[in-house]
Amino acid sequence: MKITNVTAHALSSPIRPAREHEFLGGTRKILKRDFVLVTVETADGEIGYAPAGASSSAMREYFDGATHRNFVEVIDDVIEPTLEDEVIDDVTAAHDLIDDINIPGFLRSQIISAIDIALHDIIGKRQNAPIYELLLEQSDVTADPDRTLPLYASGGMYMPPEGYAEEAAGLAEYGFEGYKYRPGLGPEEDLRTIRLIREEVGDEMEIMVDAHTWWKMGDKSYSPDQVRELTSKFQDYDVYWVEEPVEPEAHSAYQELREATGTPLAGGESEESPQGLKRLADTGAVDFLQGDVRHHRGFTGCGDVVEHCEGADVTFVPHHFGTHLGLVANAHLVAAAPGSELLEYPVFETSRHPGMYPFPLAEDILESPFDVEGGELTVPDEPGLGVDVNLDVLTEYPYEEGAWTEFHYDEA
Repeated sequence: MKITNVTAHALSSPIRPAREHEFLGGTRKILKRDFVLVTVETADGEIGYAPAGASSSAMREYFDGATHRNFVEVIDDVIEPTLEDEVIDDVTAAHDLIDDINIPGFLRSQIISAIDIALHDIIGKRQNAPIYELLLEQSDVTADPDRTLPLYASGGMYMPPEGYAEEAAGLAEYGFEGYKYRPGLGPEEDLRTIRLIREEVGDEMEIMVDAHTWWKMGDKSYSPDQVRELTSKFQDYDVYWVEEPVEPEAHSAYQELREATGTPLAGGESEESPQGLKRLADTGAVDFLQGDVRHHRGFTGCGDVVEHCEGADVTFVPHHFGTHLGLVANAHLVAAAPGSELLEYPVFETSRHPGMYPFPLAEDILESPFDVEGGELTVPDEPGLGVDVNLDVLTEYPYEEGAWTEFHYDEA
């Protein structure tokens, strides 16, 4: 295929008034959610769509101020001229062209991810096949794809312990397989939180703990002893996993915590490449590896990691914390990945169910939002990603400058 155009659009879904969430070390303010839509066009008039990861941690490698508009600038000023008029016979050829550009590692991975997803969307449409079928053909897997995927609700953004329990109960009634929440109220309150959640949902729902706040609170960050004690005690409440309880790059700390507690651990979303994900898997420190097609070189990179996990004692469970376009992309990966069953479903506040905060763009990006009642998602079997992108969002959600979230820390 001959690429004729690559375009990126930065969008914002404002939250007014801003939401404030208190944790032990201060307050987190949520001002908006940003999103970048990437399109790739061919000489035959085909268009492929992709959600961009565009994480601030990746862009800080390249810019002094990290915004989603900066990601668009890289696509427009660097990637589009590189790919324009190139004839791509294989998706990895686009990877190679971008790899030749002097761009920092994590940002490069996220740019390649967007191009990879969009090209797979085009190829699927060209071959009249959903992406999960393309992925199965590329692998050695002979099993039929599993299009019905159980979802776990990803919510719980800093609230009193009773608030977490109430939210979990509401989401359990909606049919979600599990509930992931973000603690950070202090060790005693964090322990009370998981106890209240388990009492509220009983044995019908898995509980996942996203503990990244524990090491992000400056002088009030939990000590290694506190992290070890909490992680161990969470087993009393049948915790499914504890996610990022230590800084992501500290693989040895993961290993020490896993050996000391025996508690299932999860991580990987912050790794900058598929190679980093595989290195983390090989430590034996995590039970669940959280790659993301928006972050880790798309379907190509994550597919390689999925195959790697088949030979290791670790389960691949994708990370996802964005729009429904990113959700469906990761869903295609899971449908084609044996042993990878759960899918992360970020629960944003709607009239249908409780959630962290409103993010209507998450659903509005698609012409027809997914029906996830019953806690399951059926992967589309139409060609490519199998969804119609709602281009009205390009005018309905204009980009707003500034950070999407702010952390205000208490003075020591």
